[in-house]
Amino acid sequence: MATEWMMRGEYVKNCNCAPGCPCDFWAPPTHHECTGMFAMRIREGTFGTASSGVKLDGIIWAGTYYWPGPLHEGNGTLQPYISDKSSPQQRDALLTIMSGKAGNAWFEVVASVVSKVLDPKFVAIDFDFDLAKRSCRVVIPGEFETVSEPIKDIASGDAHRILVEMPKGMEYFRPEIATTKVLKGTGAIKFDCPGAHSSLAVVEQRHTGLVHSDIKL
Repeated sequence: MATEWMMRGEYVKNCNCAPGCPCDFWAPPTHHECTGMFAMRIREGTFGTASSGVKLDGIIWAGTYYWPGPLHEGNGTLQPYISDKSSPQQRDALLTIMSGKAGNAWFEVVASVVSKVLDPKFVAIDFDFDLAKRSCRVVIPGEFETVSEPIKDIASGDAHRILVEMPKGMEYFRPEIATTKVLKGTGAIKFDCPGAHSSLAVVEQRHTGLVHSDIKL
């Protein structure tokens, strides 16, 4: 039986596709290959029972990734990151979750299409997130930097708002769609993709899967 766990917080996924990630529509990536990052700042979380488990509150985890083609074809590479403010127990818990070995369909699917996991890095992670403004910035010095901003209306220049409804989503149910002002990887997985796709959401993931469609922190 999988260990009981929960993490609720702010989540961002930025990739090299055009805004409106085709993967969410079971379509091939815009440029065939897929690369980018994801990250989550856990506002509330536990690995194990609420009374005796490992608290995950305040910890940030992230990853950069590369697939040579559509994700379902596999052969992906993943570089995991966890905040250097985490304890050994928190690191073990989050790496177990990210490996897909602790349940949850999203992490199990990602693990099933990744063939190479690089050694995790425990590093300082800067994370700023404003869902209402479709704004996010995540930086790991020497590894990657990304900045999300609203898509601009080509006629007026005003911020353009798009929501994608995914009632049976595994990663998120209702992400705000933005674009990348900066999406640059300088670590083991390298990329440079301004003007690409950004998904922003507040999510709650559990060992049983994604829960709640409208979470407020």
